[in-house]
Amino acid sequence: MAEVAIIAFSRNIGIAEKIKDMTGGDIIIYSKDAFKSAFEKYRSIIAIMAAGIAVRNIAPLVCDKWNDPAVVVVDSGLTFAIPILGGHHGGNEIARKLADAGLIPVITTATEVKGKYSVEGIADSLGCRIINKDSTKKVNLALLETNVEVLDIKGPKIVVVEDDVSVLKRTDLRPMRKGLVIGIGANRGVDRSEVIEAINAGLSELDAGIDDVKYFASATIKENEKGIIEAAEVFGKELKFVPHEVINSIKPPTPSKANSLGLTGVCEPAALALSDEKELILKKRKYGNVTIAIAR
Repeated sequence: MAEVAIIAFSRNIGIAEKIKDMTGGDIIIYSKDAFKSAFEKYRSIIAIMAAGIAVRNIAPLVCDKWNDPAVVVVDSGLTFAIPILGGHHGGNEIARKLADAGLIPVITTATEVKGKYSVEGIADSLGCRIINKDSTKKVNLALLETNVEVLDIKGPKIVVVEDDVSVLKRTDLRPMRKGLVIGIGANRGVDRSEVIEAINAGLSELDAGIDDVKYFASATIKENEKGIIEAAEVFGKELKFVPHEVINSIKPPTPSKANSLGLTGVCEPAALALSDEKELILKKRKYGNVTIAIAR
């Protein structure tokens, strides 16, 4: 499933482009079927329109908070970012990301209003998935009033729980996702929006986010590539250019057209050069004019 759809009226296409620069994603011109299509294909939707229009469109589509996409409404004046669906499932995160660009996040989920973590937030921070999802209603209510203990139980064990106990199961993803280095290659003259979209696409394949990234990396041959430089600035991440002698000391697993330039590659060796464990967890992916590889 793709990451972000930005739905806007044709008159607001310029605003949609600005939002895309901040979040990546695909711009969809508003039509009677735009939301239906986006519900089927995207994890999150940013709707540039009045909240009432968005609500009327999504009302017939809403089914299950665990499967529905998050929906964030943004006004055409770029003043407010309002999660109206799926706050705990990506909506609040998008609103906070837009806050970095000056929008005011209007977050109404009760736990966040009281400065508390939700079960969903705790699970994400621990790199876990929630086994008994229905339990989150009671546990989130309890979190509003008190500090709920998080128990880390090592097995083998048999655990019997009531319906007000949320059971979280560790996945292998979180340890894999921290301290990531994203290697970036691109055709000459690439636009920053295409680089941003490629970075988001690569991260989504690992179920990772920009907060998991330590550095962006590329080869010195790309040190004047404006699109890559500007994309790093948008994300607020340090971009490092790896000298060619270091690049050529690393044999990447994927053949590269950079061989014609005297390099073993760009995105894969650059990512490996700056990573701690020297392990590629996402081999080279090509997204249009951009190639992405991710190492840890």
